[in-house]
Amino acid sequence: MTEQNQQTVDTNEGTKPTVAEDATWQRNVIEKLATAALTEQKTARRWSTFFKGLTFTYLLILLLMLLGVFGDEKKTFDEHTALIEINGVIQAGGEVTADAVMASLNDAYESKGTKGIILRINSPGGSPVQAGIINDEIRRQKKLHPKIPVYAVVEDICASGGYYIAAAADKIYVDKASIVGSIGVLMDGYGFTEAMKKVGVERRLMTAGENKAMLDPFSPVNPKHQELAQAMLDEIHEQFKTVVRQGRGSRLKETPETFSGLFWSGEQSIKIGLADAVGSADYVAREVIKQEEIVDFTYQDDLASRIAKRIGASVSTAIGEVISRQLVDSGEIRLR
Repeated sequence: MTEQNQQTVDTNEGTKPTVAEDATWQRNVIEKLATAALTEQKTARRWSTFFKGLTFTYLLILLLMLLGVFGDEKKTFDEHTALIEINGVIQAGGEVTADAVMASLNDAYESKGTKGIILRINSPGGSPVQAGIINDEIRRQKKLHPKIPVYAVVEDICASGGYYIAAAADKIYVDKASIVGSIGVLMDGYGFTEAMKKVGVERRLMTAGENKAMLDPFSPVNPKHQELAQAMLDEIHEQFKTVVRQGRGSRLKETPETFSGLFWSGEQSIKIGLADAVGSADYVAREVIKQEEIVDFTYQDDLASRIAKRIGASVSTAIGEVISRQLVDSGEIRLR
């Protein structure tokens, strides 16, 4: 081998890494891979911690809302007209309840800026008990706050129990086409005795107490029970008439039809003294109370109550199926 060739071989052999250099290179690659893996894991943990914290914060806020921590502060307003909506059927646990309206009234009266209260009514009626409680509370509050007038403003309908409430107001305003009146009491149910005969069903009923099965829809009508039920309806009707007479006073142009259960248009109700004038909530606030700013004090369920109602809906449905028969048996009294 020539000297030049020998030199070339030596040069080529010199470029090959040694065993030590090869191990160092492999170690560096492994370290870099390990470092990258650790970095990735740390990043993943940080994001995981962030999202867990975010979820925890959300659940904490939700829990505080359920416990009623937020939204309990009393709001203060400048001088204004207080508005309370009475919208829907009046019944315990229903769209309009005595507890909700009473809470609204308390808030409206406690607000220092309240110069007048409007009860905006759109109700076909409902429970005489709930309507009676609301009527009593309005009259009680009026005695405590004689300088704050209360006006009822009727929208589409103010019938029966709705009018029971309106009668407590200082004045009643209506639209020309509103439906007003239906001052009466009813108890309805069904009778299945003839249908049972046709299908060959025999009613077997045992009671302890001679009147326990009163108005049982699967038994023939008992004249004594019918008489007792009618006496109770008449008594409640008299209570209703007394409330209307007290509320309307000399403005009421009473006729035999006034308390017959009939209803009238808003325009006609003014002529017979069931209402005072035509006017909307805005009109009453602006022209009568002289406070155009309207603040809504209508009671709203808090988040906890709404969730509880949704959770309880399925339970109440099952319970309702159990007690519905009892309601049918005994009848349900309504102002309608």
